[in-house]
Amino acid sequence: QVLLVESGGQLVQAGDSLRLSCVASGRTFSGNPMGWFRQAPGKEREFVATISRTGLTSSADSVKGRFTISRDNLKNTVYLQMNSLNAEDTAVYYCAASAQTSYARPERATAYEYWGRGTQVTVSS
Repeated sequence: QVLLVESGGQLVQAGDSLRLSCVASGRTFSGNPMGWFRQAPGKEREFVATISRTGLTSSADSVKGRFTISRDNLKNTVYLQMNSLNAEDTAVYYCAASAQTSYARPERATAYEYWGRGTQVTVSS
């Protein structure tokens, strides 16, 4: 059974930083892209950032320059470093992994077959 488990979400103040982690188990994703998405109350789930198997990254314009995605293939883990958080970043953050090795840095949710349950990030202004 493949599991993705996120951690690191919490209540923080505007301007603070957080680091989210997502540990995968049940199979290795070292050859697959992984990503982060988020969903705020009353909104659609949206792309945040993705990282290819070789470490190439892309991110949404709303987080560019503030959020950084990285991965440790030995630990089967992907991270999301979030700096300069603001109230608009409040959301449940989901980790995702793709089963497709042909994808590089997919930004659409449908490219990912495996999802975590999410971790809540709340930014207080």
